[in-house]
Amino acid sequence: MNHGTYIAYDVVMVTLSISFFVLAVVLYLVCKKKPVESEETLAVKHCARAYSLMDIHAATDGFNHSRILGKGRVGTVYAGVQENGELVAVKRIHSVLVLSNAGFGFSSVLKWLSSAQHPNIVSILGFSEAPGERIIVMEFGRMVSLDFYLHQNVNGASLLDWNKRIRIASGAARGIQYLHEVATPNIVHGCVKSSNVLIDVNFCPRICDYGLNFLAPREKRGLVGYVDDEYWNEEGGGAGKESDVYGLGVIMLELLSGRGCEEGLIAKWALPLIKETSFGELLDARLVIPSDMKPLVRLAKVASACVGNSRKCRPSIAQVTTILNNIEMEVCI
Repeated sequence: MNHGTYIAYDVVMVTLSISFFVLAVVLYLVCKKKPVESEETLAVKHCARAYSLMDIHAATDGFNHSRILGKGRVGTVYAGVQENGELVAVKRIHSVLVLSNAGFGFSSVLKWLSSAQHPNIVSILGFSEAPGERIIVMEFGRMVSLDFYLHQNVNGASLLDWNKRIRIASGAARGIQYLHEVATPNIVHGCVKSSNVLIDVNFCPRICDYGLNFLAPREKRGLVGYVDDEYWNEEGGGAGKESDVYGLGVIMLELLSGRGCEEGLIAKWALPLIKETSFGELLDARLVIPSDMKPLVRLAKVASACVGNSRKCRPSIAQVTTILNNIEMEVCI
C-alpha cells in the first residue's frame, strides 16, 4: 500500500469506530431500563383517616349545639375545627341507625367511599367509630346547599341566574356520572336531592352524602319525591343508578321552577307544563325570562325524560351529562 492508501484506510476505520460508538450509546439510552419508582413518587390513593372520638369531641366542642349546620335522615352535621385550623363538616349518625347497623363494616365502607375524588363531589376525609357512635368527617369549605339557595334564603334565588342554574345542573350530573361510571367499585348515591348538592364560593356544585343509603334504605323522611315509585317495590326496587337519575331530574325541575320537591308534587305539576310547552308558567317567577329560551327548554326536556319515564326507559347518567354539558357550553360562549 502507498502512503495515500494508508491514510484513506485510517480515515475509514476511525469513521467506523465513531459510528459504532454513537450507535452503542443510542442503543444504551433507548434500551436502558427505567428505574423503579419509589413509594414516595407513586400516586397515593386517598384513604379515610381514622379519628379518635376525643379528636371529634375537640373539633366540635363536644358536639355543641351552636356548631350544628343541619339535620338529615342519616345524621346531624356539625362544623368542626381540626388542630391545624382546617374547617371540616362532621356528620354524627343518628343513634338509632348506629344500633340497627351495628354489625355492618362501617370503616370498610368509609375507606372505600373516601377513595372517590372529583371536582363535583365533596371528599370524605375520615371517620370515627366507638360504642354507640359512628362519625363521618368531610371537607367543608364554607359550602351552602342548593336547597338553601332556592328555598330558604330570601335573596338566594336571585343569586342563581339562569346561567348559574344550568352550570349547577351539568356539574351535579358530572359528579353523579363519576360515582356511577368512574369510581371503583361504582357508587350509587341513593338519595340525590337539592340538600345534598352543595354550592361553593365559585358556584360550583358538589355532591355529598353519596353511598350512605345503606344506613337507612327504607327511611322515607327526606327521600319521598326524590326517588321513583319503583324504589319502594319489594322486588327490583331500592336504590340504583336509575333512581339517582330520577333525583337529578327533580333537582332540574327545582332549578327551573324555584319550587321545592314537595314530596313529589313538583313532578306531577311540572310534567304537564313541559308537555304543553307552557314554559312561562314553569319558570321561576323571581328571575327575568331570558330572550333565548332554547337552553331552558332543552333543560326542561332532559328533566322530563329523567322523571317521566320508568327505570327501563330512563336515560343513563352518561346521556344526561352529555346533553347538559352541551347546554352549558352553549350558554357560556
